[in-house]
Amino acid sequence: MRRVANSLIAVLSLGFVAASWPASAQDAQTTAWWQTTGDLSGDDMEGRDTGSAGYDLAAAYVAERFARAGLSPAGDNSGWFQEISFDEIAVVEEGTQLAVIFEDGRRRDLRFLHEVAVTPSWSIPVEIDAPIVFRGYCASSDMADVAGNIVVCFGARRAGQTTGAERLQAATAAGAVAIVNVDDVAFTIEPPRWPLAYARTVVIADGSPHPQTMPVLRLSADAFADLARSSGQDGEAILSQGARGEALTSFDLPGRLEARFATQERSYTSDNVLAVLPGTDPDLADEPILLTAHLDGYGHGTPVNGDGLYNGALDDAAYVATLITLADERAGRGFRRPVIFAAVTGEEKGLWGSRWLQSHPTTGAPSPVAVLNLDQLRPLYPLTILTTIGLDDSTLGQTTRDIAGPMGIQVRADLEPERGLLRRTDHWPFMAQGVPSISFLFGFDPGTEAEARYRDWYQNRYHAPQDDMGTPIDFQAQADFHAFWFALVEAVADADTPPRWSPDSPLRPVN
Repeated sequence: MRRVANSLIAVLSLGFVAASWPASAQDAQTTAWWQTTGDLSGDDMEGRDTGSAGYDLAAAYVAERFARAGLSPAGDNSGWFQEISFDEIAVVEEGTQLAVIFEDGRRRDLRFLHEVAVTPSWSIPVEIDAPIVFRGYCASSDMADVAGNIVVCFGARRAGQTTGAERLQAATAAGAVAIVNVDDVAFTIEPPRWPLAYARTVVIADGSPHPQTMPVLRLSADAFADLARSSGQDGEAILSQGARGEALTSFDLPGRLEARFATQERSYTSDNVLAVLPGTDPDLADEPILLTAHLDGYGHGTPVNGDGLYNGALDDAAYVATLITLADERAGRGFRRPVIFAAVTGEEKGLWGSRWLQSHPTTGAPSPVAVLNLDQLRPLYPLTILTTIGLDDSTLGQTTRDIAGPMGIQVRADLEPERGLLRRTDHWPFMAQGVPSISFLFGFDPGTEAEARYRDWYQNRYHAPQDDMGTPIDFQAQADFHAFWFALVEAVADADTPPRWSPDSPLRPVN
């Protein structure tokens, strides 16, 4: 680790500069939350990429704040940190080249990370040189005559269409050399964005074999349309047909993809930061509640409008700040059950910090009876609707309704399940192992100003350097969320019985 003696001395001596906060944030709690968000997403934290010095600095900061609030350490060896070892492989820009060479000699270069990317694996070849074929949705039935070729697929994301895993399985079984998924630009609930920050694959270094797959590439819709046009095909029409779920005609492109990949590998460690507020009821001591938010971000990456630092203010520094705000609020006043505070690492690389915590509970942070997760929250407009992930899977949903209703907040299930948010955030490793869990988004009605602000954030700030302290925040909405969430934590932690699975939940454990 690049931490000074695994201590808090470095943090205390740095004297972090508080972020500026708005005069419109009237209450001291919201003001302090925004200040903490600024501390965690400041340039000195370098975007908190897993395994970076900036992440270590942020982890030390969080531990110091937990200690200041009177929490007890719950990590390895009775310390604040749970160390996790990682292996990483990256395809880097320098030395990486991709181009389509047509039969008539024309060359179409593809700009890496701006219109084409690859998911690295430890089996990625240095070079690829193979013909290109388009096979529509790339279901098994579409995979005629693809052996030895690079197969291009419509990158469907809607229910009932082929998934990425199904397309890869079909291409592998058919003997393809590589697979290229083309963006579905009509999937506007989470539109594809370019450039990408980088191309990396991270796994836990636990002795398991590294992933071995054929190269999986992603291609922008504009680049596909250009290539199709050069082949005498109407690429825009093909993408429109795919967006409507219509039949797609297979064709072979008159050219080859020539690719050369430059890779870098490294190994490192990164920590979960774990703390506990001890419970007050000895009879409930073995029923801890786990509160999670991910501390990691993207770090340095491809510049967007001249900015290459992905600060990650709302994803997810703001909600680690919420954990700290609750710790400050409850200083010295425990709930009936123990409450574990976990600022986890590696979420952006595969939920690795929460996966490790789930499978390797510590003495201070044993397996919980419920998980309340903080991610995907964006206080960009008034909090009148609370989209709730896992709403109907356990009694946590009814507890949410009981608290939000009197506050004038409508509680809704996720209306956009195609995004897969249930499985994309840190409650999932626990939920998949039978622990009732819940997570939230600020909801909206279609066609409203709230939706416009929400969509704009995903188009222009999500996983981009523009997710910074310049984001316009509705501070009253955040204050309202704090009031709701703190009440939810209290209700779950003080209840006579722990949360229970709903009998009709498809995720409930089956004994």
